[in-house]
Amino acid sequence: MILHIDMDAFFAAIEQRDNPGLRNKPVAVSGNSERSVVSTASYEARLFGIHSAMPVFQAKKKCEQLIIVPGSMRKYKADSKKIMEIISHFSPLMEQVSIDEAYVDIKGCERLFGSPEKIAFAIKDKIKNDLSLTCSIGIAPIKFLAKIASDMNKPDGLTHIKEHQVKNFIFTLPIKKVAGIGQSAMKKMEILQIKTLGDVKKYPLPILTQKFGKLGQKLLALSNGIDSSRVTTNYIRKSISSETTLSKDIFHFETIKQVILDRSQSVGRDLRKKNLVCENVFIKLKFSDFSQITRSKKLDSPICSSSAIFHKALSLYEKIVLKKKIRLVGVGVTALKDKNTPVQMQLIQDHDMPKEQWESVDTAVDSISEKFGSDTIKKASLNNFSRRKPNAE
Repeated sequence: MILHIDMDAFFAAIEQRDNPGLRNKPVAVSGNSERSVVSTASYEARLFGIHSAMPVFQAKKKCEQLIIVPGSMRKYKADSKKIMEIISHFSPLMEQVSIDEAYVDIKGCERLFGSPEKIAFAIKDKIKNDLSLTCSIGIAPIKFLAKIASDMNKPDGLTHIKEHQVKNFIFTLPIKKVAGIGQSAMKKMEILQIKTLGDVKKYPLPILTQKFGKLGQKLLALSNGIDSSRVTTNYIRKSISSETTLSKDIFHFETIKQVILDRSQSVGRDLRKKNLVCENVFIKLKFSDFSQITRSKKLDSPICSSSAIFHKALSLYEKIVLKKKIRLVGVGVTALKDKNTPVQMQLIQDHDMPKEQWESVDTAVDSISEKFGSDTIKKASLNNFSRRKPNAE
């Protein structure tokens, strides 16, 4: 059996725990600007229809008494580490997939800790007693159902999908609940009258592949209760990105260039901290009308240099023909690998510094930032760059 542990409104719950004046009140963790977006909303705020990624000005319209808290990623990461240590006590097969969620394979652990439900309740109790936080847990024979189950009875819930219940559960599961299905795929689902995961079995594999590509093959397997993914302890994040909502919509090239540089610095620092390299760089732009685009580029060799990430991201931006002002800028990397993989560092074209020196510079800057804060040392071109604290993932 596999458990999926998901913390409840993690950032907001920590703020409410640490500040009694925020308890039982609608709280959103976000930047201070009206143009910021909600990172996490407390369950009191969610009753008003407030959710993650919602612009703060919209959230305040829905709830005039909404309390905006800037939050502290350092504090959240510290609690996350404690939570993962608690979970790993119950099974060595733990896979952390984000700051506030993890999978656990508990096969063979019953002799030590009891039934799956007992193990789940023990994890919940330990987290609540030690950290005064709640989580929701899903239990299922396969990984993707465990994640869906953890979301069914939030907050502080426990849902167990047993082996004999899988077939009926899949037959009635709304297709929109399945991860990986975007708006384009949903439109095709509507045309094919696929409303539940069970409906997928109405169509043979060739048609599903023709309509949805690799996703079609995956959906057919899931509709038959087959999920080949396993809980793995050497999990590597699929992407690292950092984005910021601008204080006002802009069209100016040099200003956007500064934002891209700033976000590239953040992404590169995060990559090196996790001892990773990337093989793909992407940028994300959200415009004044809230439409957005992404552009990506596959690299010739893996990189982790902030300068290399910046120049790749900038080259992507320079190819975009702007017709609207920009509201949000993001830079990210995918196709992540362990840094021990042979790396060919990319150099800035107008400098002759060897790659070893660029890596040394990055490492030195990372060390100073870790000790004294991320704004202690930065590029000279960013010296007068004023921005809000970014949303990072």
